[in-house]
Amino acid sequence: MPSGSCLCGDVRFEVSAPLAPPDACHCVACRKSSGHVFASSDVPVEALTVRDPQGALRWYASSPKVRRGFCRRCGASLFWAPVGGAKIAVAMGAFDTPTATRLHMHIFVSEQGDYYSIDDGLPQHAR
Repeated sequence: MPSGSCLCGDVRFEVSAPLAPPDACHCVACRKSSGHVFASSDVPVEALTVRDPQGALRWYASSPKVRRGFCRRCGASLFWAPVGGAKIAVAMGAFDTPTATRLHMHIFVSEQGDYYSIDDGLPQHAR
């Protein structure tokens, strides 16, 4: 079962479903919240178990339709969730165990930063 945590370990999670192939989002909001590109895998909400005994998980409404989960102690960016959605995106960098996945596409490349290029041959979508 894939599992992971934030940088300080206060927030831990497990995913009980197969991980979907991750995508890399280059939108301004993802870049600002994560510090670069936000690579994530969408999983069913009911397949995600979060352990947060210290109450460190916080949610930020980055738009009226989306919220982002992060650790209040270490600031690690962990989740991206559409409000009321059936799936939640889990940050690939937060997994502690192998994921057996490979990035399959780039999204919002129309907003990518000017400091890097995308040249891995994967599909690129403007939005």
